[in-house]
Amino acid sequence: MPHVRTSGFRSAGWVRRGQILSAKSNRQQQYFSQLVRDDRPFRMAVLGSGPAGFYSVYKVMQGIDNAVVDMYEQLPVPFGLVRYGVAPDHPEVKNCQDKFTEVASSPNFNFIGNVRIGQDIMLDDLTQHYDAILFAYGASRDRKLGIVGEDTLHGIYAARDFVGWYNGLPEFSHLDPRLHDSDTAVIIGQGNVALDVARTLLTSVDALRHTDISEQALASLSKSRIKRVHVVGRRGPMQFACTIKEVRELLKLPSVAFEAIDRDLLPPDLSSLPRTAKRLTKLLLEGSSTPLTDARKSWSFDFLLSPLRFIPGHDNKSAQLNAVSFSKMGFADAADRFNPAAKVQKVGEERPQLIQTSLAFRSIGYQSEPLPGMSELGIAFDEHRGIITNDGYGRLVPRAREANQADTIPGMYCVGWVKRGPTGVIANTMEDSFATAAAIVADWNNKATFLGGGDGWQSIQGGVTERGIRTVSWDDWLKIDVAEKKRGNTLGKEREKFTSKQDMLKILD
Repeated sequence: MPHVRTSGFRSAGWVRRGQILSAKSNRQQQYFSQLVRDDRPFRMAVLGSGPAGFYSVYKVMQGIDNAVVDMYEQLPVPFGLVRYGVAPDHPEVKNCQDKFTEVASSPNFNFIGNVRIGQDIMLDDLTQHYDAILFAYGASRDRKLGIVGEDTLHGIYAARDFVGWYNGLPEFSHLDPRLHDSDTAVIIGQGNVALDVARTLLTSVDALRHTDISEQALASLSKSRIKRVHVVGRRGPMQFACTIKEVRELLKLPSVAFEAIDRDLLPPDLSSLPRTAKRLTKLLLEGSSTPLTDARKSWSFDFLLSPLRFIPGHDNKSAQLNAVSFSKMGFADAADRFNPAAKVQKVGEERPQLIQTSLAFRSIGYQSEPLPGMSELGIAFDEHRGIITNDGYGRLVPRAREANQADTIPGMYCVGWVKRGPTGVIANTMEDSFATAAAIVADWNNKATFLGGGDGWQSIQGGVTERGIRTVSWDDWLKIDVAEKKRGNTLGKEREKFTSKQDMLKILD
């Protein structure tokens, strides 16, 4: 058996490949290799099957000859955010699935679905069978507002949960938002996800019927009483983060009016604005083609309001949301109000502004969480930012460096939202993925230190099967895919997704 030189992050010395160094009581177990690899392929485990994972795999397999990739996914189905986060009325955004399917067609690619890393397979076990591990599992929770009533009143939903619900994500199949209890909805946050929620609430159900929105969502939306939507933000129109495309789509909704923005919040002269800001400002000034007097529904951007508390009804004794209270905000420097980086602050002792509603959504961002076993491997996770600490190129940085340790953890990489935070669109994720993949390829080709290698899934599969875990292969996914399209065909739509893992797995019996 060949010998392996440990380096950097672990103690120095020679050990046999496959042998784990005995850790001191306060140190994690881990081993790394630095050997000539001409006799075996590069093997990488990818944790997560969304765009970040697939784009990275595409570039790694291009850059390293005969690379073998095992992609692990906790759901029985692939594609992550593309399948469960993209709005149903944006089918063109999902075209990247064709490229991902092409990547998966390689004989050197394995999809292992319905497996939870940290529960069904321990993270430490993976380190013993791969050269590299790529963390690409995205953001699994939403950020909270941290205000009174948020966790106690009915009628308050995370935008992430609502989007998952109408997209058929099993985790939220039982959400049952009370869309028929109010004619007004308040969305706190002004990013693209907030506008997706607003557009879904305001769009005619008939316009959604032929998309891949879930049938249970259609049934609920058909009973919705929502006529008015407030999209609320702490800052002004020159500071918010949504894209032109999302705003334009809302403004063009038939029979839906947009309430005009206070002209003082927009620059008097648009000629000096950057191109993107100029286009967005012009859109906001033009407004919608439907006047308020002719509209069935309406919406507005409500600026300079910071959520203060959620208020119950019936003299504070009800568990149902009745109103949202907001503190009024102002610019720290009024002359700076058109600056994209302008700061805001609470305005004196003005009385809070109330918006009456029994339906509210928080949409202030997503956040990643650490996987079980990360800490034991010395992986640093920034709880405040919700990312794995890395060098900016995706190489993981150790939790606590000791003398003579390497700056990064050999063979450990991250990509996507768990690397940089939940920002940008899929195109940004692609660029980020290519950058991380380039780092992996460069490290391998330059014979940098990696994990100890091994046979990957081939060595792990037996133990997983013995524990009664039903894994899903790529061929299995294709069977689920065919079944969903068949269900959709009977309803006049592209597909009708299964909204429970059990129903997905029944197709494979």
